[in-house]
Amino acid sequence: MKNNSSFPLVMLAAGGTGGHIFPAEALARELLKRNVNVCLVTDRRGGQFSADMLDVPVMRIHAAGLGSSFFGKVRGVLEMSIGAIQAVLAIRKHKPSLVVGFGGYPSVPTVFAASRCGVPVMLHEQNAVVGRANKILSHLAQAIATSFPNVKGLENSKTRIALTGNPVRPAIRALYDAPYPPVSETGSLTLLVLGGSLGATIFSDVVPKAVMRLPEPLRKRLIIHQQCRKDDLEKVRAAYGENGIHVELATFFHDVPERLANCHLAICRSGASTVSELAVAGRPAILVPYPHALTGEQKANAEALAETGGAWLIPQSAFTPEALAVRLESLLTLPATLIKTAAATKNMAKVDAASKLADLACEMIGLSHDGQKAGYNEGGTEKTLAA
Repeated sequence: MKNNSSFPLVMLAAGGTGGHIFPAEALARELLKRNVNVCLVTDRRGGQFSADMLDVPVMRIHAAGLGSSFFGKVRGVLEMSIGAIQAVLAIRKHKPSLVVGFGGYPSVPTVFAASRCGVPVMLHEQNAVVGRANKILSHLAQAIATSFPNVKGLENSKTRIALTGNPVRPAIRALYDAPYPPVSETGSLTLLVLGGSLGATIFSDVVPKAVMRLPEPLRKRLIIHQQCRKDDLEKVRAAYGENGIHVELATFFHDVPERLANCHLAICRSGASTVSELAVAGRPAILVPYPHALTGEQKANAEALAETGGAWLIPQSAFTPEALAVRLESLLTLPATLIKTAAATKNMAKVDAASKLADLACEMIGLSHDGQKAGYNEGGTEKTLAA
């Protein structure tokens, strides 16, 4: 991407996982439309910034968590120290008007460096409980954008809190205006089972056994799309095959938006991106929070959606074939309940999250929401930022 030197630069800092990168990418797209230059700071896990070849400068710095052992802690401190030096050098070189942290290890040295260099900071929290990085950095920020109305850990924060929502991919955004798929008491019913980026063995173990316990007339109506770990594929295929279930299995679905559009009920984890996508699409879900999440964020996300009537939370300890079978039978035989829950889910959606994030960023650098500011002109010289 060619950056116009007459326009301000916003530096985004995000961990290398999709939960951090996706909202950063969404903000980047929105800012670029408003004549704001963008660059990204991430770590070696960052990969390609966009599957659609969004071309912005990417800088990779050292960053790591503090391990449990003595040597792990020493290594983590060294990595973060090197990352902080790299971030300071990058900030001094590119002179951003604003640094936006999206959580994850790389945001810590970058936001710390921005604070030391006098650059304003905005944080974005994707979950219903503040993440470790954002909790550490919250006192350095002038504003914190949240995805949920109430975020545990920020109740007493003196920093400006702005509810913007969590941006979703454009293909998911398009589902907001799509109707819930037709459902009747005799028609087919589509289940979408997603277990996160690597699948979830608990779903491979429980879902097929639960389906086996359903009455045969109901089983025959099911169409199941299930993500599985590679090691579980044959086991799950055999379990469904014994019952003649119409099923499609894969280790990864590249067309989740299309499958989400056609599903009547999802069974999945409750990461921030997943919950946001369910809300925008308006799809009811049985949520099974990952029990080992360090700050309990998945449980908090699931509770926030369930409390609005848009999902059903089942703790993993209670996620048994017997319990799931009872829940599935009660839901799949009551189309009105599914339709009502779908509407409640959509009520949680912040469909304009990327735009609201960009509005907040523009305000912090003195621009109007369309990116205009007195003194900025369209004819400035162009230069390319070096990573």
